[in-house]
Amino acid sequence: MKNILAKIFASWALIIFIITLLPVALLMWVIGIIDEPKRTRVFRIISKVWMRVFFFFTGCGLKIVGKNNFKPGEKYIITCNHNSFMDVPVTTPFIPGANKTIAKSEMAKIPLFGPIYKRGAVLVDRKDKNSRKDSFRKMKNVLDLGMHMCIYPEGTRNKTELPLKEFHDGAFKLAIETRVSILPALIFNTRKVLPPGKLFYFWPSKMEMHFLPPVAINAEEDVTQLKDKIHEIMSNYYVAHKR
Repeated sequence: MKNILAKIFASWALIIFIITLLPVALLMWVIGIIDEPKRTRVFRIISKVWMRVFFFFTGCGLKIVGKNNFKPGEKYIITCNHNSFMDVPVTTPFIPGANKTIAKSEMAKIPLFGPIYKRGAVLVDRKDKNSRKDSFRKMKNVLDLGMHMCIYPEGTRNKTELPLKEFHDGAFKLAIETRVSILPALIFNTRKVLPPGKLFYFWPSKMEMHFLPPVAINAEEDVTQLKDKIHEIMSNYYVAHKR
């Protein structure tokens, strides 16, 4: 019975998404005339309103914890866990302040949605060495403009039973090279809404995003040490707070 209801909810969620996507796509096209970083600030406001509307009509809630860990005037490399396709609609709009996310380039090819996705992301083709190198340069530029850079260090969605998968080096190499503090973030319950491995399934749930205190970069640490430290902080917090 739950699977049947989840498919009905999925149909409703898709209808709401398409209806709300059309005016948002027009607004995202219009803001193309604005220079950065103001364009990304406006993008975040539009995205936040859009997702609030979407969550309301699909029966999803969102609780944010730890916004006070963002200090005024500071920029951060935000490392998030990744459990579901629902993670991106939660992170980009609801991270305090202008931010961009590292994202797969193929998603930008989707009609209507693609240009919106591209506005809020640094795109990368993980199979292309030149693309990975260029994306690293672009992430540095995001930080230079005073914006946050949001990265999912697990790379792809966590489909295992582990709290977190093993982390890739990118976020931590970026932190060491730029000396920008890392702010860990944990997302809860997005897997209940859009579970990996289930086709056309949507279940209204209360989601949460918790921001942890920022971790300053120690000049004596290398990439592996920093990566392991952040992984331990995030994994321990996830286990302690998962419901």
